[in-house]
Amino acid sequence: MITPRTLKGFRDDLPETMMLREKIIDAVRDVFRSFGFCPIDTPALEYLEILSGKGSEETDKQLYKFTDHGGRQVGLRFDLTVPLARFTAEHIGELGTPFKRYHIAKVWRGENTQSGRYREFMQCDFDTIGTDSIASDIETGLVMYEILRKIVGPDFKIRINNRKVLSGLLEKLGLADKATAMLRCLDKLGKIGREKVAAEMVQFAGATPTQADGVLKLAELTGSNEEILDSLKPMLAGNATGEDGIGKLNTFLSAVAAAGVPNDRIVLDVSIARGLDYYTGTIYETFLDDLPQIGSVCSGGRYDNLAELYTKQKLPGVGASLGLDRLLAALEQLGRLEKSQSPVDVFLPYFVESRLGDYLKLAATLRENGIGVEFYPEPKKLGQQLKYADKKGFRYAIIIGEDEFAQNVCQFKNLKSASAKEVALCDLPNEIKQVDFSARG
Repeated sequence: MITPRTLKGFRDDLPETMMLREKIIDAVRDVFRSFGFCPIDTPALEYLEILSGKGSEETDKQLYKFTDHGGRQVGLRFDLTVPLARFTAEHIGELGTPFKRYHIAKVWRGENTQSGRYREFMQCDFDTIGTDSIASDIETGLVMYEILRKIVGPDFKIRINNRKVLSGLLEKLGLADKATAMLRCLDKLGKIGREKVAAEMVQFAGATPTQADGVLKLAELTGSNEEILDSLKPMLAGNATGEDGIGKLNTFLSAVAAAGVPNDRIVLDVSIARGLDYYTGTIYETFLDDLPQIGSVCSGGRYDNLAELYTKQKLPGVGASLGLDRLLAALEQLGRLEKSQSPVDVFLPYFVESRLGDYLKLAATLRENGIGVEFYPEPKKLGQQLKYADKKGFRYAIIIGEDEFAQNVCQFKNLKSASAKEVALCDLPNEIKQVDFSARG
């Protein structure tokens, strides 16, 4: 006998998990489409040269790579952004610009597992390609806000920064040639603290203690969005890159406020750097107010020309990715998910064996009226079937025996409250449509 088991970092999704996952995906997809983003898909496997060296040293180490039976060096995609770069380089001629896409699919990274983090996981990405307009950066923030508002409610913060602010400071401090290493160190600030980050900047990035302190002083600025912007101005005065970053942040924050986003939902945080090398402008990270330790649940940023290795055409872009699995884990920890093992709310027991056709006719009539219903396939005792319904999480049952068939009525039972009412079969579709099913998680 083979022991049934899954690989470390991989897992099976049972129906109750998939129900929740699909509900969130449906909500996310609706938001994407409402802003004009269209769906694409790409292969899970890419040539290794497409993936290698496109994220960071860490993602290269985590890459699942092998030689296939044809002798080709291939790898499993570690995110959806690098395949997007290859995709746009191949197809942008027929797609045109600006091109707005979303992509909901699995990715793979051989990283250490922890709560909400697996080696196989789903990402929900959206990007605008072919424009460097700040309007697209702003729209990216608005999409993130709308997604989190619908799924989480008001208890989240989208933190933004601009890589140009950080790059400008590094230029002023004489660290421009060490920018990549410095930003990777800074990206760990929230995880390992100031002293360890400063030590890593000296050890791994080659900064002096004074230079490291200058970068950390900028990252530690606090206050309102306006107060932080005012503090940045003297620190970056005279540096064109930094001043451009401040200007873009100011435009971004003014625009999202004008679009109706509350001031405490999108906040300026100059400590965020984002570890991936390809970000060049606005960067985003999103944290839940009640569970910040789980990490960012929606992140992204602007990149000048991610497709430059695949085409001579300059294709700037901006986008973000929702970490679906991490968000689900967070919502479960917070007790905000009502689990169910059935995609429908209405259960139809089968306990008069000779009436099989009549039961199926009733179920078909309900489905024709847009009402999902599960019919039990075996004529067992009603009590046994209701136990099944309770385990699966049904909210209502249509109970109809020989007497009810004779009178063309049924008992419409609320399985949560155990209350029931007699309803004529001809009125049943309208009766069910009046029920508020929106309370379901």
